[in-house]
Amino acid sequence: MYTNSIEMVEVSPRDGLQNEKAMVSTADKLALIDRALAAGVRRIEVASFVNPRAVPQMADAEAVCAGLPIRGDVTYIGLVMNARGADRAIATGRIDQLGAVSVSTDTFAMANQGQTSDGSIEAATGIIHAARANGKLGQVTIAAAFGCPFEGEVPEARVLAMAEKLAAAAPVEIALADTIGVANPAHVSRLVTAVRELVAPIPVRVHFHNTRGTGLANVWAAVEAGARTIDASIGGLGGCPFAPGAAGNVSTEDVVYMLERAGVRTGLDLTALISANHWLAEVMERTLPGMVAKAPAFPKQLQEG
Repeated sequence: MYTNSIEMVEVSPRDGLQNEKAMVSTADKLALIDRALAAGVRRIEVASFVNPRAVPQMADAEAVCAGLPIRGDVTYIGLVMNARGADRAIATGRIDQLGAVSVSTDTFAMANQGQTSDGSIEAATGIIHAARANGKLGQVTIAAAFGCPFEGEVPEARVLAMAEKLAAAAPVEIALADTIGVANPAHVSRLVTAVRELVAPIPVRVHFHNTRGTGLANVWAAVEAGARTIDASIGGLGGCPFAPGAAGNVSTEDVVYMLERAGVRTGLDLTALISANHWLAEVMERTLPGMVAKAPAFPKQLQEG
């Protein structure tokens, strides 16, 4: 199922920042979005519409949406957990796609969104229907698809059963998320292949965290298994407030470097991404986890912005 072209979804404005303790200003969030768009990003997760007491970093979701550049060629994604969040996202008039979340285990589902795993499937189904009823797109992520921070191993059969139920709601895509970074390439290959075959023609997206250093290997395994879209975060920032031990997402610039060098087109400008990494490091006042931005340019004609 090897492909020569992959779509990238930039998640740094939401997943990249949501677990940061130091508050990032609305202006800096919009500047980050601008830099991502300048690098060629055309799908970007801009905010989550959740209770600000639970995730203070996302309290300015509406303000971020109000400042988004008007672009006919960009899909702005809002993450929502329930009907209230969906209503908020739709009310901004700027969100093109609602991203719902279903969680593979009851314990994590209760911690993440106050409902059982089956309840999260019902909620996600409602969000997808609400998106369609309001002229928007609806997609869904199966969180902790490769392992749970509370219950440990997640049976592949459980993920497949969830995917089948969610596919009945006709989302535009189904994502498999390694929320705590425990996946390995063999597991990724099996699960992506099985879900892709089960839900076809609905495409499969993947979302990896690099907690244990396997993120890039898992991206490659997913691409070979037929995943068509990859989530990534500039600088490798990221984490989940409700998943103990979850570290950063795979770095956008690292993923782009790997895929482009392997002949898989991403449509993104690596030089611009490296520049965005360095800018974001200044905002966060620390060096970011991504590796390519720390390394010498290669090949030599690649110059940092």
